[in-house]
Amino acid sequence: MALTVRELRLPDRNLPARPNGRPRRAAAVALACALTGSTLAGTAQAAAPTAEKALQLTPVQKDVEYDRPSESEAKRATIKAEQIGSQTGWVVRSAAGQVLRQFVDTNGDNVVDQWSYFFNGLEVYRDVDSNFNGKADQYRWLNTGGSRCGVDDNEDGEIEAWERISAEEVSAEVVRALAERNSGRFARLLLPADELKSLDLGQAKAKSLQEKLTKAIASFKTMAARQQNVGNTTQWVDFSGSQPGIVPKGTDGIGKDLLVYENVMAMVETDGKHAQVQIGTLIQVGDNWRLVDAPDLMDEGRANASGGGFFFTSLASRSETAGDAPGGPDSKTQELLARLEKLDELGAGTGDTQEHAAAVAERCDLLEEIAASVGTADERRQWLRQLADTVSAAVQAGSYPEGVERLKSLQQKLEADDAELAGYVRFRYLTAEYGLNLQSGSGDFAKIQARWLESLRKYVDDYPTSPDTAEAMLQLGIAEEFAGEEDEAKKWYTQIVASFPESPSSQKAAGAKSRLACVGKQIEIKGASPTGKMVSLAQLRKKVVLVQYWATWCEPCKVDLAQIKELQAKYGKDGFVIISISLDSRKEDLLGYLKSNPLPWLHIYEPGGLDSRLANELGILTLPTMLLVNQQGEVVNRSIHVTELDKEIRTLLQE
Repeated sequence: MALTVRELRLPDRNLPARPNGRPRRAAAVALACALTGSTLAGTAQAAAPTAEKALQLTPVQKDVEYDRPSESEAKRATIKAEQIGSQTGWVVRSAAGQVLRQFVDTNGDNVVDQWSYFFNGLEVYRDVDSNFNGKADQYRWLNTGGSRCGVDDNEDGEIEAWERISAEEVSAEVVRALAERNSGRFARLLLPADELKSLDLGQAKAKSLQEKLTKAIASFKTMAARQQNVGNTTQWVDFSGSQPGIVPKGTDGIGKDLLVYENVMAMVETDGKHAQVQIGTLIQVGDNWRLVDAPDLMDEGRANASGGGFFFTSLASRSETAGDAPGGPDSKTQELLARLEKLDELGAGTGDTQEHAAAVAERCDLLEEIAASVGTADERRQWLRQLADTVSAAVQAGSYPEGVERLKSLQQKLEADDAELAGYVRFRYLTAEYGLNLQSGSGDFAKIQARWLESLRKYVDDYPTSPDTAEAMLQLGIAEEFAGEEDEAKKWYTQIVASFPESPSSQKAAGAKSRLACVGKQIEIKGASPTGKMVSLAQLRKKVVLVQYWATWCEPCKVDLAQIKELQAKYGKDGFVIISISLDSRKEDLLGYLKSNPLPWLHIYEPGGLDSRLANELGILTLPTMLLVNQQGEVVNRSIHVTELDKEIRTLLQE
């Protein structure tokens, strides 16, 4: 139910003045106007809305537990315009003073764009109009309500994608999808194709996972149609699963660490009867946990029949089951697998450098023997990729310098009969060699760098279609940019985007290209603060804005903060605003720093560090990076130094 403009009009005498002295029509004057499409201009002054009518507004999403006062309680509730941080909003309180609702205008255009619902004094859910067109396009669950954040781009009230969802909430969503027999609700929980590619699973593993995903929706529809145990009265009770585990880079050819749950169950209750819904494997991608298979219903007390899982099937288990099957590993391979598993259990020895190097060498010997003994070419490639990854990582960590020659020898052996795999090994050889040269400390850095760049150019020429060529090109583009050769850098960035559009390097390259061309243009920067509040550069038109990319591990960034604080104190009252974008890998690091060192301005955070969306959108390559934006939202300096800020800010404010 919408409130009218007349019901929401506030007396001007209760509102703060604008800096120019004219009375301010508060952000809260028309907090429900977005629901009616009305505006405030020219309206007559009227009384405040009633709390009873405000309490009739309901969340767009239905599965929200929030305070619903009785009719008599609603009559005793109050509504009042209050300051909420730097904003103004209508706040509905119970007779005891407990907050029940908040309706806020976050961008000062006199139209509501944030509707908040409370439960036991805590905000548990929020409808958000992030593009300020009068319709909610984002739905957020908060505090005891959960952590979900859903996106609704076409603003029809249906979530199209999850921007954030926990493993527990995925299991609850699966149960709701089953109860509604809603395949669309189930489908948006599945791992999407672009994220599958980003996991770098290797050809065989990626193909196997894609097959599961392809079958998942059809399997869900069949199972949902025939099942009778999950319905409208079913309640999700609990999440059941052992602790999540890391699948380390190199396992089965996987290109980076993955955090996964296996054999997840959802506990449900229907009319007093308990049951289990088998969820299966969940993979973490950024802030989300993604589903890979259709659910299955299990009777109470029935054990999980799946055993290991998609990732956590032990080497020994593979040997026991596959060894008896046609094409399974022979007894020699089984013995090698068992030795490798035992070696991994023992770890890499003590902190003694020689002992550690010996343990790494022994593991590499086993990997090479396993690769030689397996039955298929694909299996061989997987084990040799794992060998190359293991050796390269050990060399760069300083624990296995002999590995450089081992990689060089392996690449030479592969060149004649498997050029693709040879390219994979060669890139790791080049990276390891570069890392070893830097560690030596005895060479001329300029010569080491020149040799590294020349080796990358030759790699691009020799392996133009290798997936690693995108990373080689990115390194060349970065080097040209840092050397001041921006036109050459743009050429590399453009080539990456054209040749490798699906590569993670393509995202960084596209962002870097945009950053190099952004002066004189408006840019879009938007994200959530560490506490979940949406922050947008577009909201700050008519302000001079400093956009600072930083991290708590970056000492030069922290040195800059003292001067930035002084500039805020000096120019804040005149319209100077700061947005700090943290590229810390862990939110806890940022929150801990801010607790000890308060920075009283706007902050944005997303996990992922220098590989996060926030870093990739403008191709941020190094920290600190700072951009200065004028009152029209245009970038005036895309790489400003802290010592230049005072003069440029003063000039912009005078203009």
